[in-house]
Parts: sequence; structure tokens; C-alpha cells
Amino acid sequence: MCRNIRTLFNFDPPATDEEIRAASLQFVRKLSGFHKPSRTNQEPFEKAIDDVAAIARTLLDSLETQAPPRDRDVEAARARERSVRRFSRPATDR
Repeated sequence: MCRNIRTLFNFDPPATDEEIRAASLQFVRKLSGFHKPSRTNQEPFEKAIDDVAAIARTLLDSLETQAPPRDRDVEAARARERSVRRFSRPATDR
């Protein structure tokens, strides 16, 4: 589940609120152990997502670096290459 949480800092363009919320949702799911909470737990679950997203936005906005921003397309291509290498079947001799 946490493998879906991606680095959001130092990208051009910067992380969107939707990306931050998605990462916050994954984080709260991992902490709670719920993929989808019961109706009883829905309100605190949603509040936790909102709180984590707000704190994450504050964090991302306050971080500084001297490194140039990373390009999203280049990073996505690298991730696809890693995935192919990781999950492709090795050639077998017959």
C-alpha cells in the first residue's frame, strides 16, 4: 500500500492538492488498516486525511533545496523502466 506514496517535493510543476490528498489517503489507510472504513469510522478517517494533507502541504511549501526541480515526465519514464526490469519475465532456454 505505501509503495503508492510518491515523493512530491522538488518537482516542476509542484505537487497538486489532489496528489497530496492521494498520498495522505494512502498514509491514513496504512496507519488505520482500513481500505474503506465503516460508517462509524468514516468521519474520523476523512478528518485524518484532511489533517495529514494540510500538514503535508505546509511541509512541502516550507522545504528548500539548491537542487534543480525534477521533471515529472523524466521521473515517470525512469519509474516505468524500473518496473519493466523488475517485473519482466526472464528469458528461459528451451
